[in-house]
Amino acid sequence: MRALLLCLMLGVSLVAQAKEPLVAVAASARYVFDDLATAFAKRYDAKPASTVGASGVFAAQIAHGAPFDVFLSADMDYPEQLASQGLTVGQPRVYARGALVLWTMGDLPMKDWEAVLTDPRVRRIAIADPRTAPYGREAQRVIDGLPQAAAIQPKLVFGESIAKADQFVSSRAADIGFTARSVVNSPALRDQARWVEIPASRYQAILQGVVLLKHGEDNPLARQFVDFLFTPEAQSIFQRHGYLLP
Repeated sequence: MRALLLCLMLGVSLVAQAKEPLVAVAASARYVFDDLATAFAKRYDAKPASTVGASGVFAAQIAHGAPFDVFLSADMDYPEQLASQGLTVGQPRVYARGALVLWTMGDLPMKDWEAVLTDPRVRRIAIADPRTAPYGREAQRVIDGLPQAAAIQPKLVFGESIAKADQFVSSRAADIGFTARSVVNSPALRDQARWVEIPASRYQAILQGVVLLKHGEDNPLARQFVDFLFTPEAQSIFQRHGYLLP
C-alpha cells in the first residue's frame, strides 16, 4: 500500500512539475483550440500554449527541429508524414472532420455559391495557399472542378494560412473567401459573416489529425492534452464550433 501511495504521489508530482505543452495549431482550429485549452486548464491546472499557422509550414518546421510538443493539424497527411520520419510518438489520430464554406463580410447573395464565384462584383477571392494549407488545397479542388474555373482562377488571392486568407475577407481586401466552418462559427464572426457551405461531394473529406511529437514524449501534460481531445467534453466543444465528429 505504501508503495502504491508513493507511486501515485510521484505521478501527481511529475504532472505538477511538467512544463505546459506547446501546441502547433492549424489556423483553421485556432478558435476551437482556445476553448479546448481553457477546458483542459480547468482539469489539469495547466493551459497549453500555442502557435498558429499553416499545417504544411508546421510540418516543415517540426522536421527541422522546431520544439513543439503536439501537432494539431488540419489534415492527416502532414502528421502522417512526420510519423513516417520517426518524429512522432505513435500514430496520428483523427480528432474531427472539417467542413469548407464560402463567406463574405459584404451583402453579396451567398445562397448560390457557384454563381457568386463568377459574379462581376467579386474581384478577389481569398483562399489559403494550397501548397501548405489543407483547406486551401480543398478550396482549389472545388474551383478546379467547376466549368468556370478558368474565369475564377485570376481572381484568387492567397494567404499563407487560412488565418491570413480570413484577414483578406474580414478587412474587405477580398470580396469573398473559402474558409472552415469552424471559423465562421467563432464568436468573432458568428454575428457578422454571411456564408454558405460547400457540398461535401465537391472536395475530399477534411480529416483533421493530432499527434504527440518526440519533443513532448516526456511531458505528461502533452500526453494528457492529446488524450483530452477524445473525451466527451472536448468532442462537445468541437461540435459547438461546427466540426463533425470522426
